[in-house]
This record gives sequence, structure tokens and C-alpha cells, in this order.
Amino acid sequence: MYDEILFPTDGEPASQAALDHAVELAERYDAQLHVLYVVDTAAYASFDAGAETIVGALKEQGEAAVESTVETAEDAGVRTVSTIVSGSPHEEIVEHAASEGADLIVMGTHGRTGLDRYLLGSVTERVVRTAETPVLTVHPSDDAQ
Repeated sequence: MYDEILFPTDGEPASQAALDHAVELAERYDAQLHVLYVVDTAAYASFDAGAETIVGALKEQGEAAVESTVETAEDAGVRTVSTIVSGSPHEEIVEHAASEGADLIVMGTHGRTGLDRYLLGSVTERVVRTAETPVLTVHPSDDAQ
């Protein structure tokens, strides 16, 4: 059913909650897990001073998140491919899913509601609305079940 599963991560707890689901599905279907981190350069494009420092720090954060995720997946016997790209997160995730032939995208949600969701938006929500690939969303509380 699934041969290629895309797991975008930002290293936050919501992503970690979804990781168990992604790894379990990859194990069950003998799928390859694509681990993706997107350095959100779109959010810092208007900064003149310090943008390079911020982007550098985000890349380091991404490397750590990807390394930890790959280690978890490989410890479970799941084949992995990892990528770090720069750009607008939801656009890069959708593009990566299409270019890699992903059968499924597994993403965590931050569980924001109301004004926070309206003001901050949601990468996951944008991916769900724009991806042609099916998206499995995992709320952090789902991990405890």
C-alpha cells in the first residue's frame, strides 16, 4: 500500500508525536521513510541584518532533528532517506512529496485553535489543502493512546 512515506519534521514535540506513526507504517508496509526538514527562509527574507545567522542556526536545528529522526527509524529497521531544503515549508513539503513519489505524508499538528491558528497559520493545514498526496495528521495527544 505504501512504498514511500514522507515525514516532514521541525524537531518540535508535535513532529515527534507523529514519528511513531510514521515509523510503524513504514515497518508494516516495508516502506522507505523520507525525512525532510525545511529551513523556513521565507519567514526571514525581510531581515537584512542577522538573517544569515538565523538561517545558519535553523540549519543546525534541522540537522539535529533529521539525525535524531533517522536514528529512531533505523533502530526500528526502517530504510531512510534524509533531506534538508530551504524555502516555504508547506510548498517544499508538497513539492518533495510529488518529486519523490510519496504515497503518504505523515505530519504532526501543533493543536492550535482560535486566534493562534488564525494568526500563525498552520503548515500542516496548508499541506493538507494543497497536496495531492494523502496526509495523515497526528495530534500530540494521539501519541499517548
